[in-house]
Amino acid sequence: MQEEELIPHLFRTEYRKIISVLCKVFGIEHIEIAEDIVSDTFLLASETWGLKGLPKNPTAWLYTVSKNKALDFIKRNKLFNDKISPELKQTEMISDNIEIDLSNKNINDSQLQMMFAICHPSISTEAQIGLSLNILCGFGGDEIADAFLTNKEATYKRLARAKEKLRTEKVKIEFPSPSEISSRLETVLTTLYLLFSEGYYSSSQNTTLRKDLCVEAMRLNLMLVENEQTNTPAANALLSLMCFHSSRFEARINKNGEIILYEDQNEELWNKELIEKGEYYLNRSSKGSRLSKYHLEAGIAYWHTIKNDTTEKWENILQLYNKLLQLEYSPIAALNRTYALSKANGKEEAITEAEKLNLAGNHLYHSLLGNLYTNVDTIKAIQHLQTALELARTVADKKVISNKIASLKGK
Repeated sequence: MQEEELIPHLFRTEYRKIISVLCKVFGIEHIEIAEDIVSDTFLLASETWGLKGLPKNPTAWLYTVSKNKALDFIKRNKLFNDKISPELKQTEMISDNIEIDLSNKNINDSQLQMMFAICHPSISTEAQIGLSLNILCGFGGDEIADAFLTNKEATYKRLARAKEKLRTEKVKIEFPSPSEISSRLETVLTTLYLLFSEGYYSSSQNTTLRKDLCVEAMRLNLMLVENEQTNTPAANALLSLMCFHSSRFEARINKNGEIILYEDQNEELWNKELIEKGEYYLNRSSKGSRLSKYHLEAGIAYWHTIKNDTTEKWENILQLYNKLLQLEYSPIAALNRTYALSKANGKEEAITEAEKLNLAGNHLYHSLLGNLYTNVDTIKAIQHLQTALELARTVADKKVISNKIASLKGK
């Protein structure tokens, strides 16, 4: 890998590790110090490696330099505390009796603890996702703005407000107590679920970014299931769900960046290894007595890895949707259930159920009805699809709907 490619790669993979360790050392109230140290380290790498060439072990070089910079800061801070602070009657900021531990175990523990700190209930869901992308995944403000289709200024302000909130709440970078870990882990899983969904169903046209979001959500989830304290059935079920969905990533988009509907996907492009991993984590999730929405959604995703339209497949999917809606109702899940209902029991029953939902302002609702009325009432099908086209926001969605309308009008 060339130097111009290596530094951005290392920034994405190592920034999050070093920042988590240093934030744990300095405390989240001094997160800017940790960010400055790591940024200075990568700037020095860019300058030094460009002049002297790559070191034998670039990652070890980054760890050593960032550790030395952190220790230098602590020494300077001790001088401030000893000589200046007493005169100004300010309290001590950071203790000088600190070890900078960049061992693999401490890096992993620090990232997990940072995950719990970021997913603190005192900040909004959007802020939790934004900070996760920024601190735990190494995404810059521009990339986060692209992911959420917001402007850079708004993104930077949101991140700054979230950091300030964590500072004022005095959130600690540590594992929650055993009595708290279950409820706190639920928030972490929700954040990872939304982070993955943002990638998988993203409105962004940046295909590479969308994949990166999914990969990062899976990486963080994997850290949870590999740690004894957070290896719960729900965490395994969520990772299973992510594996099943990701297995069809390459088949969902054509060369022109257009969405390929499930029934039209090339099964040969499905990633068999990810499907097997999904089955592995789904089996691991079966331990325990609590059924989460991730178990049910993973079950639905599993049946979608079987391409053939069998009665067994769609009846199982329908029953899983029924349980999911009882556990946690959502309009999108209800819409998806009616598609499964059409496959299991026929379009007429599904149309009746779909129209009861009356989600008139949702383009997915009209797209579904357009699909259900196809070969039943072509005029109504086109009407619903035209409404869906008006309501759709993304170029990819509009293209799919336009193609469907053209197909119906050509009959």
